[in-house]
Amino acid sequence: MAKKIALLLLSMLLCLSLTPKVFTQAGAPVSRSTTIPANPTAAVKVCAPCIRGHEEFLASDAMQGRGSGTHNELVTATYIASQLRQYGIDPAGDNGGYIQSVPTIQRKITSAPQLKILPARGTGEPITWNYGKEFIVSFLSQTEFSGALRKVDTDKVSNVENAKVEPGAVVLIIGSDEKKETQAAFSVASEGAAAALMLTRDNDLKRFDNASENLPRLPDRLKEEPAPEMNVNVLELNKESFHVLMHIPEGAMLHFDAPSSETGGSTWNAVGMLRGSDPSLRRAAVLFSAHLDHLGIGTPVNGDNIYNGADDDASGTTAVLEIARVLGQGGRPRRTVIFALFGSEEMGGLGSTYFRQHPPLPLMQIAANLEFEMIGRPDPAVRSDTLWLTGWERSNLGPALAAHGARLVRDPHPAEGFFARSDNYVLAKKGVVAQTISSYGLHNDYHQPSDDLSHLDFKHMDAAIESLLAPVEWLVNSSFRPKWNTGGQP
Repeated sequence: MAKKIALLLLSMLLCLSLTPKVFTQAGAPVSRSTTIPANPTAAVKVCAPCIRGHEEFLASDAMQGRGSGTHNELVTATYIASQLRQYGIDPAGDNGGYIQSVPTIQRKITSAPQLKILPARGTGEPITWNYGKEFIVSFLSQTEFSGALRKVDTDKVSNVENAKVEPGAVVLIIGSDEKKETQAAFSVASEGAAAALMLTRDNDLKRFDNASENLPRLPDRLKEEPAPEMNVNVLELNKESFHVLMHIPEGAMLHFDAPSSETGGSTWNAVGMLRGSDPSLRRAAVLFSAHLDHLGIGTPVNGDNIYNGADDDASGTTAVLEIARVLGQGGRPRRTVIFALFGSEEMGGLGSTYFRQHPPLPLMQIAANLEFEMIGRPDPAVRSDTLWLTGWERSNLGPALAAHGARLVRDPHPAEGFFARSDNYVLAKKGVVAQTISSYGLHNDYHQPSDDLSHLDFKHMDAAIESLLAPVEWLVNSSFRPKWNTGGQP
């Protein structure tokens, strides 16, 4: 009898040792000895408490808005690393850990900028304008720029590209549609103009009063790149200075100068990876990403100076973590899967640019990137609990995911240029089929302190993320090859 009991116990121990461990919702260990079926059939359920819990931490006042390159951004990356560890995702950052430290140069404006106007000879006297009095900064990436005055009337051109703005010009944007003017200003500023100038609106006049206490913040730059990729300068003028410039002939020279200093700094990515089991898909990794930073502490609005970024982009970070939780539950997927949460997206994509230069796998082995950006609220332009994909027509990736059950549709806001406004664009320019999933409905809380937990729609988030889980499992276990359509790659 004793011998039989011993044999039975030995048999049970062998069975236990050969049974793959599976992650529980609480994050128990997992074994990678098995492979997820190529066509998973079991319904994949979203973890609603996990989603709410991530948001309640990431978008809390305690995180002080997760400012780019700040200690709170590092705390955010560390939190994400702890979740990836819990979900069984292998580290893929520096020194065997999850954190990828990105050396930067932090730039700080030390005194109020000035804008000088030198009219064409014989047409007027030189003019000097001061920050906070005649103008304020909407966005600034340079401490100094000069250019000849050029004017673009958005009421008279159907598209800013038709205005044929020469590189290096300082462009005064004119028009009656505030939204169209803003789009035009950032478009010309990002397409080679030295800067764009636009009329500020009445609801922005308080920013002039607070200007002396809030000098413009310059984006940091990568230490290994002396010249930042982004070069966007947009200034806002009060009514008086706007009308003065309206009457100055084109060709006048404008010169902007902002005294500044530089110090060394850092931003941080959190990176994890699941190694694929199928050698035939070794060059077909899938990257899921979002940005973990936001604007930090800024100009108070209605007494609130914490820019929580609950939608932008704690919601995207939460989606990536939920996908990591699901994929961490089973055995190894056929494809290698990378999870990357980028720092300093709000500074011009510094974290993603550094990741592109220091990826855990060669870029040529990453077949697709899905970036998640602002999915915390439904977009009235599409059906309930639906997400949209930027650059839908550029590749075969979106239609393939939709065919496998994803509530994913074409971007309903093509005029906004969202395809080029997230971290995906950094990778797309190097050939990776990289697109962004979102449901941003152009709400007024964008980049405001009111982008907080109280404005999130968790029912929408839960349903939208859940609709992606089975298609994502299909993607990481299929032989489908994402590819750019003709003319789709930027």
